[in-house]
Amino acid sequence: MTRRLRFTGTGSGVNGCPSIHDDLDTGEVIIHGPALTDPGDIAQLRHLDEGEVPIVVPRELLVDFGPKEVVREPDLIGLDEFDQLFTQFQHTAWRLETRRRYASDELTDTYAQFMRGELVDWAGADAQWCEERREQVALGKRFERVRVVDEPPTSGQLYLLDNARRNSAVGETIHNLWRRDASRLSLPADDFWIFDSRLVALLNFDDTDHLISVELITEPAAVLRYVMVRDAALHHAAPYEKFAARLTVGEE
Repeated sequence: MTRRLRFTGTGSGVNGCPSIHDDLDTGEVIIHGPALTDPGDIAQLRHLDEGEVPIVVPRELLVDFGPKEVVREPDLIGLDEFDQLFTQFQHTAWRLETRRRYASDELTDTYAQFMRGELVDWAGADAQWCEERREQVALGKRFERVRVVDEPPTSGQLYLLDNARRNSAVGETIHNLWRRDASRLSLPADDFWIFDSRLVALLNFDDTDHLISVELITEPAAVLRYVMVRDAALHHAAPYEKFAARLTVGEE
């Protein structure tokens, strides 16, 4: 079975070698780099078995991106504490949305309106949430999202594409990215928020697409991995208005 690997970090900003990856299922660490080939060097190695290949990596790579604990214990926070992050951050809150549906959306009146083919009344939806967003934007803070979309889009993704009208009206910046491009870029299937490029709130969902927990990530190297995902996603995503226009043209 093919491993599910997650890129952790690299010791090179140029060619990406050497690098570290995590096996998401086994917890094993995969390291690749230039091979140690000098016979004199190899002769000094102990316990080098047949089929093993010694490689050379800078110490900084292991210090910066190697695991810091044998078994990682997630730092889970409650939903109330999670909500507070949206007023406590200083300048930027950024979200990646990768799921095909969100169960919480389907419980709303706006979702029912959308599925009936009606014009959704976003102006009257979740007034408290909208007011909080406007207040934070008025303080000079930025809210941004990239939403991954399948081909063809799911009902939930089309709903969120329409929902972008409301989010934009309260000051959020919404972009969309085709899933084929997200896969080509090796973006993770994670849903998360990044606050001020220093803190990540990883959203964990169950098999029925309900949010079940929020994991707080503050370790700098781990946060950097998500910041790199953000930069790649933003570079290749399109503003939702342009994305929606292309989608409409494609359907004609």
